[in-house]
Amino acid sequence: MNKVSAIVLAAGNGSRMQSQQKKQFMEIQGKPILWYPLFQLEQSPVDEVILVTGEEDIPYCKKNIVEKYGFSKVKHIVAGGKERYHSVYNGLQKVSGSQVLIHDGARPMLTETIIKDTIAGIERYGACVVGVPVKDTIKQVSENQVVATPPRSSLWITQTPQGFETKLIKESYEKMMEQPEQAVTDDAMVVEQYGNHKVWFIEGDYRNIKVTTPEDLAVVKAFLKLVK
Repeated sequence: MNKVSAIVLAAGNGSRMQSQQKKQFMEIQGKPILWYPLFQLEQSPVDEVILVTGEEDIPYCKKNIVEKYGFSKVKHIVAGGKERYHSVYNGLQKVSGSQVLIHDGARPMLTETIIKDTIAGIERYGACVVGVPVKDTIKQVSENQVVATPPRSSLWITQTPQGFETKLIKESYEKMMEQPEQAVTDDAMVVEQYGNHKVWFIEGDYRNIKVTTPEDLAVVKAFLKLVK
């Protein structure tokens, strides 16, 4: 059996949330947002979790989240970096599994099915991302002018977790980090550009949204009431 690791990213400041409290620590139904993905990973086939947070938040996460809720699979809490990809890179240094899932700590609607499907996707493809087909027509725009309308059937909304063979994602990140500042928004881009490896989609869940704005928070609260 392959050992499976998971990196949970919780180092963002959440400026678009318009709150003094960082979004990953805001509470829904009495639990911080970060609790929800950590809880699902604790119950899952994942063997270890590496939590990446702001350096100043490491003591808080250790005492008020990991120890308070008994998350025994969280083996390391490490400091994030300037950009998301710096935080992932820092987390990868602690990964000991041959497979790794990378998940946004601000996506509380992670499920057992998504986790298991992602692990199966790694085993089958080596690199996969969770996502859902777009529902709306998407326009490519330049200076408010439509320049293209891509066929909707070819467009998916990218979510997390994103799953990889650890060797592949580590080597891809090492190559990328040798380059100047990067415009990288997810881990699949790193593998696509530096790993010479195709990335496959695993169908996820439309409820698996990232909490970025106050509106997102209200939507997640509604979702959680439905699954009670």
